[in-house]
Amino acid sequence: MQEVTVTSWAHLQDELFEDAWNSELGRFRSRYAFRGLSDSHYQLETTLIRLGGNYAPLEPHLLRNFKKHARRSVVEQDSIWHWLSVAQHYGLPTRLLDWTYSPYVALHFATANITLFDQDGVIWAVNYLKTHQLLPRQLRKKLDEEGANVFTVEMLSAAVSSLQELMRVGRDDFALFFEPPSIDDRITNQFGFFSVMPDSTCSLNQWLAQHPHLWRRIIIPSSLKWEIRDKLDQANITERVLFPGLDGLSLWLKRQYSPKSERPALCFAGEVERSA
Repeated sequence: MQEVTVTSWAHLQDELFEDAWNSELGRFRSRYAFRGLSDSHYQLETTLIRLGGNYAPLEPHLLRNFKKHARRSVVEQDSIWHWLSVAQHYGLPTRLLDWTYSPYVALHFATANITLFDQDGVIWAVNYLKTHQLLPRQLRKKLDEEGANVFTVEMLSAAVSSLQELMRVGRDDFALFFEPPSIDDRITNQFGFFSVMPDSTCSLNQWLAQHPHLWRRIIIPSSLKWEIRDKLDQANITERVLFPGLDGLSLWLKRQYSPKSERPALCFAGEVERSA
């Protein structure tokens, strides 16, 4: 079943860690990428897609000007994947989509915005191991050579040096996951990584619909959101940890002291554009 609606906190735990047991290792090692959204109707659309209009031709201009004005010391190497990672991290519209290895980080983003607690939330879980089995041979070979399940920016740079080359590497659409450099504590604490597709106009929803064996959707009823939010706060899964610094601290305190009976107009850095 690709979609399940949880009925309790205990049920939610079972669904978040479904298929996590690895019999070869004798350990619990989930192979899922998680992304939490506060409204179950939200699509898996990149910030570039959400620009609207004729956005695809704007991508090289956005990146060129970002590179021109950004400090060169921000990136470890002058590669497209380093630049895209940094650009996405700092809010530039890109073709990347944020994910996390942590189901609880995804759960945070699904319950961070209390103005949407009247809407069902959702956690997408995509099996990156099975997703990468569908990659073109050139890219699968690189993962096999490294004995890796997910690309690093260095590995991806060695295999594909440009977005144009990414479009030419296979005849069919595909999706891949890669880990960004540890630019700051936010990426580290959020246990984050990215997905990317060769066609910037293709929504991941569209591609996943053709491959139903790769993913699951966990629907979080609005009636459970306050309980989940309070338990995450007790477990210290908060903006204070996930967005280190005074901005994250302020967001956490603002939500902590907001009355349950009202719907204050809060704005969260992790909402929609930066959800994981």
